[in-house]
Amino acid sequence: MLAEQLPRESILVVEDEPELAQLLQLNFDPMGFDVEIAPRLDAARRALRQRDHALVILDLTLPDGDGLDLCRELRQAEDYTPILILTARSDETDRVVGLELGADDYLVKPFAVRELTARVRAIRRRVALSTQVRQAPDSRLVFDGLEVDPSSRRVLVAGQPAELTATEFDLLLHLASNPGRVYTRAQLLDRVWGDEYGTQEHAVNAGVNRLRAKIEIDPGEPRFVRTVWGVGYRFFDPKDES
Repeated sequence: MLAEQLPRESILVVEDEPELAQLLQLNFDPMGFDVEIAPRLDAARRALRQRDHALVILDLTLPDGDGLDLCRELRQAEDYTPILILTARSDETDRVVGLELGADDYLVKPFAVRELTARVRAIRRRVALSTQVRQAPDSRLVFDGLEVDPSSRRVLVAGQPAELTATEFDLLLHLASNPGRVYTRAQLLDRVWGDEYGTQEHAVNAGVNRLRAKIEIDPGEPRFVRTVWGVGYRFFDPKDES
């Protein structure tokens, strides 16, 4: 008797261009994913209610609305399914808004399929790393009013849980593991987001802004994640106050 095969993970493609949706399906199938296509936001919402997805590839300009609304809805509902925005909108404002709403990546049409699949692999590597970290021995990082637990990937702020995306947690863990050390945006981009992101340092700025909004009492005057002007960022060092 053949062993029962495990169900394949699913990617939800929210895209109203049939040719592009089919192209993505053809490329992701050999990677081991089932691809579910939703040409409208209402279909995407139904699909997300019916099953879990490993990734959402989200167009912004859809027949029944703006894909950013779906991104916002998911994050407000504390659904942190990875989201890769795929759109013809090339304006920097749209890119920044998408990342600030909690999208994990943003790719502008037209694009090379090879670049898209590389970015999907990068997102999946971060998810796999999250699983490995949860199995690691207890190595909690505790600061005044902030606790970071790598084993459970939980963050507590003043004793209350903070809901972070996988990327936001990885960013916080990397900085908090090395308090006082200054990292350039390029270094954080490489170590947290991956080399597939090239020189897209705006992703780091947007990621830091989202993280501050969730862990800082006053994001405008951050205590933990501090800007080193002209260089990058560093995490609060308790020795700063000694």
